[in-house]
Amino acid sequence: MPKQKTHKGLAKRVKVTKSGKVRFYSPNSRHLKSNKRGTTVQTYRKARFARTGDMKMYGKLLNRSLLSEQQHETAKEVKESKVAKSD
Repeated sequence: MPKQKTHKGLAKRVKVTKSGKVRFYSPNSRHLKSNKRGTTVQTYRKARFARTGDMKMYGKLLNRSLLSEQQHETAKEVKESKVAKSD
């Protein structure tokens, strides 16, 4: 039986956080910045999180369960509401 292997190209470009979110840096941010606006270059510095629609594909490529930032926030809100109701 063949082994399940992670997609090494994706694994090098993204970082999976402890909560299961996928963090990555924006493409087109490495070089050739002289013809880009300053605000565009500033936005490249900030890390981005994967969206909900991409998570199924990323999960298959990385062979693990993942959460998008939106899914993480909703799960956090549900957990807080349960704690508030129990008090």
